[in-house]
Amino acid sequence: MRNLHSNGNLDSDEGEATEDKSHQNGSEDSVILGLDGGATSTVCVCVPFFPYGDRLPEPLPILGRAVAGCTNSNSVGETAARDSLEQVISEALVQSGSEKSDVRGVCLGVSGVNHPSDQEKIEKWIRDMFPSHVKVYVQNDAIVALASGTMGKLHGCVLIAGTGCIAYGFDEDGREARASGAGPILGDWGSGYGIAAQALTAVIRAHDGRGPQTMLTSTILKALGLSSADELIGWTYADPSWARIAALVPQVVSCAEAGDEISDKILVEAAEDLALSVKAVVKRLGLCGEDGTASFPVVMVGGVLNANRNWDIGKEVSKRINQYFPGAETIIPKVEPAVGAALLAMNFLTS
Repeated sequence: MRNLHSNGNLDSDEGEATEDKSHQNGSEDSVILGLDGGATSTVCVCVPFFPYGDRLPEPLPILGRAVAGCTNSNSVGETAARDSLEQVISEALVQSGSEKSDVRGVCLGVSGVNHPSDQEKIEKWIRDMFPSHVKVYVQNDAIVALASGTMGKLHGCVLIAGTGCIAYGFDEDGREARASGAGPILGDWGSGYGIAAQALTAVIRAHDGRGPQTMLTSTILKALGLSSADELIGWTYADPSWARIAALVPQVVSCAEAGDEISDKILVEAAEDLALSVKAVVKRLGLCGEDGTASFPVVMVGGVLNANRNWDIGKEVSKRINQYFPGAETIIPKVEPAVGAALLAMNFLTS
């Protein structure tokens, strides 16, 4: 933003020179954009740029926050993904009273970034939206979720369990490892989609006599406004989107809390699968040390893990992780992943 003289008049040349200098050295007008692109929506936050990353205030001031649609092009296509990206960035900047020229860096964590070509494509989208001085970082959404629990430091493991699920980790040398995150067809069974899909399968099995009767039948049919399990087949295939299926997880948890054995078994198996994903990452990176007792953070993010229900999936996962690794410190982040992305950008810029 250009500076005003005391008389209120804008000197264009001097203002632009000041602007250029501020982008090089940091100023009170400089901002960072952090974005979290999940399977259902994208959140963008605008925060002030602090040139000394180790002196960040807590809580980090949020100047603007906006929400738009999914930015995973694998789910919604490139046009819709890019449109959502432009929308959410514009709205966050408007809320903050900032211009694109005020931005020092943009960090986007998005689901579906599993290959350098994915990264390069999205980086180009963002670079095309901003002046050339703006630094752009594109990561998998798991990485910014980790940063949300470690104040932007990339060390330890993150477990995300929402519509989808993934475990991702870094050791102190920067080596990376992941487990799960390959989507529902390839077996993300601890995810919201995986839990709900197994519940729907249990209802159909009970209906046609291949499986035991379950409370899930009446509970799910009531939630969907259907009168019979036969109608469930049409409902499922009318729009088999991952998020639409995953939205049935609360019904599974309610049935498990009411004593339904089928629902309880589904949730137990989900907790075990999620803990195994963390175990695979920790073992591959040696985060637990040679004797298996070293301390390291495990950041836990997502609606499946943080539902605050009596049947607490997150608590069950934590219990299993600590059985594997006594030194593991499970962390529920105090900030959302979009803020983690902003912290990550801040650390990249100040390191």
